[in-house]
Amino acid sequence: MSNLILKNLPNIYRHSLRTTSCLTIRAYRGVATKMTTEIDKDELKKRLTPIQWHVTQEKGTERPFTGTYNKFYERGTYTCVVCDQELFSSETKYDSGCGWPAFNEVLDQGRVKLTKDTTHDMVRTEVTCSTCGSHLGHVFNDGPKPTRKRFCINSASISFHAAGDKKKSDS
Repeated sequence: MSNLILKNLPNIYRHSLRTTSCLTIRAYRGVATKMTTEIDKDELKKRLTPIQWHVTQEKGTERPFTGTYNKFYERGTYTCVVCDQELFSSETKYDSGCGWPAFNEVLDQGRVKLTKDTTHDMVRTEVTCSTCGSHLGHVFNDGPKPTRKRFCINSASISFHAAGDKKKSDS
């Protein structure tokens, strides 16, 4: 949590769980403020599968051609498996042959954060969820027109909501 937010909150909101950050809007004394909330890492580890934990929290990757959504083409929306933020539409998904789900665009640029990644002796651009910071995959500039983008996303980092279905958080 940022120091600016912490100094403006009463002590009751300042706790020190082992946590990861998520962005949310919270009302305090009738005023909506943008602040960082906290997700208990122990609870998250219980909720996620081992591969989901490894990919989203340890910046891991699933083996190519093994993910649930690699060859999956139903109509709907893909969301972050940790915070359920909507990220990709099935309309932008395509078969790139890379072994992971590929999209040529996000629903909105503000929904992901792009960061230079120089691990494994490569230079790539990491894609993380802008709400909770979970690792999703990488983006490359070798996709189809018009964007030329290939968002190469781990199936373990996303959930799918079929078109017309309400998400769990909407019910």
